Amino acid sequence: MTGVSMGTGLVSGIDYTTMISQLMQIEAQPQTLLKNQLATTQTDAAAFRQVNTAMAALSSAAQAITGDGLTNARKAISNSSTAAATAGATAVPGSSVTFAVTQLAAAQVTVSSGVWSSATGDVRTSVASGSLPTLPLTVAKADGTGGPLDVPAGGSLNDLVAAINKSSYGLSAAVIQLDSSHFKLQVTSNTTGAAGAFQLLGPSETADSTYATPGAAFTNTTGATDAKLSLSTGDVATSSSNTFNELLTGVSVTVSGLSPIPTGSTTPTNTTITVANDTSAVSAKVKALMDAANTALTTIHNVTDSSDGSDAPLKGNWALTNLANNILSQVSAAVGGKSPSTVGIQLDRNGAIVFDQGAFQVALASNPSLAQQIVGGTTGVGADNVNHTPDDTIDVDGIAARLSVLAEGASDSATGMITNLANSQDNQAKDIQSQIDDWTLRLTQRQATLTAQFNAMETALGTLQSQGQWLTSQINSLPKINQSS
Repeated sequence: MTGVSMGTGLVSGIDYTTMISQLMQIEAQPQTLLKNQLATTQTDAAAFRQVNTAMAALSSAAQAITGDGLTNARKAISNSSTAAATAGATAVPGSSVTFAVTQLAAAQVTVSSGVWSSATGDVRTSVASGSLPTLPLTVAKADGTGGPLDVPAGGSLNDLVAAINKSSYGLSAAVIQLDSSHFKLQVTSNTTGAAGAFQLLGPSETADSTYATPGAAFTNTTGATDAKLSLSTGDVATSSSNTFNELLTGVSVTVSGLSPIPTGSTTPTNTTITVANDTSAVSAKVKALMDAANTALTTIHNVTDSSDGSDAPLKGNWALTNLANNILSQVSAAVGGKSPSTVGIQLDRNGAIVFDQGAFQVALASNPSLAQQIVGGTTGVGADNVNHTPDDTIDVDGIAARLSVLAEGASDSATGMITNLANSQDNQAKDIQSQIDDWTLRLTQRQATLTAQFNAMETALGTLQSQGQWLTSQINSLPKINQSS
């Protein structure tokens, strides 16, 4: 007897597949509602995390200008195109240094005096002209390192180059091909400065402590030299590279050319490096903070908008709308009796923060301490004795300090308010998914039950049909009574 799996019962003619499908749709309505609830919960969690990301960015921007973040903004000004300088937080505004660049740092470059006839022939005998180095060589270096250098019998110039490059002596070697039958060896120190000087000595040679010569079989094309600055104080500063770290406190200088000597003079032109407060860097940090605050406000509005036609996932969420109001109040409230508008910070009628960078720079130039007091401030570590955690305190009032504490309390990865809201949605989603999974098992079992029931019914109908057909055949086989007799 054919069952439901064939779609339509052959006995009953009923479309069991469609019937069971329609019944299962009714049975699955609670699961469908759960799936819709899961999608909403996941969307809410994603919305909370959008806000959390914006608040974390606000926290970072605020921390960049709390404490010493504003007062330590420095710049180094150079009057020469061949001397670049950078100033760190420890640089002292108003300090300066004057110098002439009398020597640049260079790495030693050495070439063989003799010429090989082949780069692949025997390095000891393939002479084209001059005297070839006698192997084994000894590498002697000014920094005290070095050691033996050799190739096996029959080894080539290419093998010698490979041996130098594989060594730990800090040298790079190459073959110079003059033409098809003339080759020279070039060896270069991997470091600049006098400390990178080296000698390539034959078996009968001894190291020269001055490293004035590279070895009897070699010639220097470039000597190992330190960079030198002749300071206006009469002193000389040296560096193994062309960068002079901490030439002044907190100031590093990199030179790229010798100081020019004017026509008719023997004295090089001096370069002066001066340290100053970097008002543009301060202004850029404050702008970054205001931009981060506006981004947070926009993000909150987008996910909480309850106006007509809005499809925001967290319409009217009190925690987030209250957070947005707190951002605005922390930015607009007076600091030490002074309005932030005096340094170019104010709110517009749409609830956005407006930062006038030009007005801020004017205020910073005229009264640096006041401008930095309003936008800066410092935070304390709180009870946990750890910086930038939700229990931080405002030790010195300022917009950045306020926003740092507010944003960290909202976005902290462990205990932040928004983090907890997002995690709560995640937990709810897990619970709903578990219920959906339970319903999937329940519905699978229910469908199997319905299928079995309809199969049984079709079988029963088939049996009844067979019995009916048998009875009919029995009745038809009974003798006929002649009515006329």
